[in-house]
Amino acid sequence: MKKKLLYIAPHRPGRSPGQRFRFEQFMEYLEQRGFEITYTYVLSQWDDRIFYQKGYYLLKLFIGFKGLIIRVRDWFRASEYDVILVYREAHFIGSTFFEKRFAKSKATLVFDFDDAIWLNDTSQGNSNLQWLKKPEKAGKIIAMADLVIAGNQYLADYARLFSDKVLIIPTTIDTAYHQPLPKPSTAPICIGWTGSSTTIKHFQEALPILIKLKEKYNSHVTFKVIVDVDMEWPDLGVKSTRWNAATEIDELNTIDIGIMPLPDDPWSKGKCGFKGIQYMALEKPAVLSPVGVNLDIITDGVNGFLAVDETEWIDKLTQLIESEELRLKIGKAGRQTIVTGYSLDSQKKVLADALEKIIGSNS
Repeated sequence: MKKKLLYIAPHRPGRSPGQRFRFEQFMEYLEQRGFEITYTYVLSQWDDRIFYQKGYYLLKLFIGFKGLIIRVRDWFRASEYDVILVYREAHFIGSTFFEKRFAKSKATLVFDFDDAIWLNDTSQGNSNLQWLKKPEKAGKIIAMADLVIAGNQYLADYARLFSDKVLIIPTTIDTAYHQPLPKPSTAPICIGWTGSSTTIKHFQEALPILIKLKEKYNSHVTFKVIVDVDMEWPDLGVKSTRWNAATEIDELNTIDIGIMPLPDDPWSKGKCGFKGIQYMALEKPAVLSPVGVNLDIITDGVNGFLAVDETEWIDKLTQLIESEELRLKIGKAGRQTIVTGYSLDSQKKVLADALEKIIGSNS
């Protein structure tokens, strides 16, 4: 008999990296295991164009109301499902109304999160509306869930303040899709960063370091920034490359070294290291800030590098720029780390088994 699963998410399929890598890539395997999946979201492509811009408050009110209608429909059909999997929250307002209704339905409630969502981290476009979010609701949702899936140990430690039914499943990547491609050895060394408009501020923190490397190596080093906004950095001589799902692997394969600078703050400690995981899966040696899960992923000097301050960043990037042998060695060790512990194949059975077990225990 099919096991019916209702997936509750903010964004449409293919839009959110979190949804893509924490659930969407698992769907084929879950269906093979007998799950029948219904995917429901509140923000359409049109909504996206409005929702993350400043202003447009009446349109945002309409978007929010439309989202409430969608969630009311989900509430009314909740008991038709064996399991309801909520990613981050059912609706972006500060209420747990819908999660409570899902918990009281005949379905098993599973909650999945991959950021420190109990902290108030609001997009620039909605900074005036941050009073609506009430991030403390995360603990309330965790407490009412039959199972909580956290993306790393830091998040799991928070979840265990409210529940003893916590499972860690790291953010994973499909290593069959993320395949390294060779690059001409005569090309300049390219240092790359990939992310979104919400994390570009972290790349900006590395600018003084990258400018010094540019001054030292001139045309022997280039830079690539893959992001969903148009920007440029004249001091580096680079314009951003627009992120595109169809070309993301080809674009990432043009870099030689991947970087992930992060501030050492509570929000960053909740990050699941996805940039580093992408670089490593493609055999690109990664240099990461030693924050949060990065300390679990990277063994410094073995499968990547950790850099605390400007001196360490310049030293470790210099080593990689000047040694092709080191780049190849670190790159191959990095990919093996991802295949073993952070790949789709390494975690898909864990997720399916956990969902089946919680359904069985509640039936």
